[in-house]
Amino acid sequence: MSPEAIQRIQDSFAAQSMMATLGASLEAVGSGDIRISAPILPGARQQQGFGHAALTFALGDTAAGYAALSVLPLDNEVVTAEIKINLLAPARGDRLLAIGKVVKPGKRLCVVTSEVFAETDGTRKLIAVLQGTMVPVPI
Repeated sequence: MSPEAIQRIQDSFAAQSMMATLGASLEAVGSGDIRISAPILPGARQQQGFGHAALTFALGDTAAGYAALSVLPLDNEVVTAEIKINLLAPARGDRLLAIGKVVKPGKRLCVVTSEVFAETDGTRKLIAVLQGTMVPVPI
């Protein structure tokens, strides 16, 4: 990836107030491969004390979207057209890590996936998988 492409993703991520609210960080930027993490903060827990599914979904969707953006020309943005989530286990741990990947890039549609892991003391457990479609939008 070019330095401009990496900077575009970093700047876009920094402009997302939702990610800032969740304490999320952009961990890695690669072509078709994005990693985002966030702590499981007290304000992002559900009634049983686990990370809320909305936190899991937000991180997975965002990682998948930026994975799509990472393979698009610099004069494009991206929006989610649809995305599905399978919740596999409770979000128990210290933080979540979402890994977004491009399955098939395209000029009109990008098919993407992401996996979300809960981490505790360096141990990861897969808690969700997402699959969706991103739409490139010229800017």
